[in-house]
Amino acid sequence: MYQDIVGFALATPGWLHTFAEVGTDAGLFVFAALFVVAGLRAWRAPARDLALVIAGPAGIVMAYVVSEVVKLLIREDRPCRGGITTIAVCPPPEDWSFPSNHSVIAAGAAATLVLVWRSLAWVVFPLALVMAFSRVFVGVHYPHDVAAGFLLGTALAPLFALLVVGAVTPAVRLARAYLAELRSAGRGGSPRYAADPPQPSVAPMSRSRIPGSE
Repeated sequence: MYQDIVGFALATPGWLHTFAEVGTDAGLFVFAALFVVAGLRAWRAPARDLALVIAGPAGIVMAYVVSEVVKLLIREDRPCRGGITTIAVCPPPEDWSFPSNHSVIAAGAAATLVLVWRSLAWVVFPLALVMAFSRVFVGVHYPHDVAAGFLLGTALAPLFALLVVGAVTPAVRLARAYLAELRSAGRGGSPRYAADPPQPSVAPMSRSRIPGSE
């Protein structure tokens, strides 16, 4: 299947080769931008929603670490090491193939974004699938590499994010309270006291003469 996909890819127009090479990495920046938008969207939502957006990237990083450990244990060579012509340059030796880290990150980003923005599922999961397939299309992964990476990312990233969110939520509440105090202080400003108004001068009472006192 790998050779069939790579053979088909090589027969496609050159512009599609460029698009696939750029898109296989650029898609990660799209997910990063979506996390920023999700954070802005959750800014005034309950603290846990914003905390879940923040915990999402942490969950992805943890899933990535698991993927790296699996790579070191399996130590599968890249398929492009066999001398086959591919669109992308083959990664260096000991940059192992199974599972695909790109697939882990893309699927993990999609799954964690859906935790806080469910209507985004129809956008992020197809994008993650296209990114995963692109790794085979450009020739740097076997199909089973991207399938395993996709499953790992989908399962582990949201799980880790949900484990972390309990610790992040109190920090979000504290940060919001601190920002609210700063805004309140900025609106009130330092009190300005007006100068004391001049006191009216009181003339000393003069002794009035009482008739018949002399």
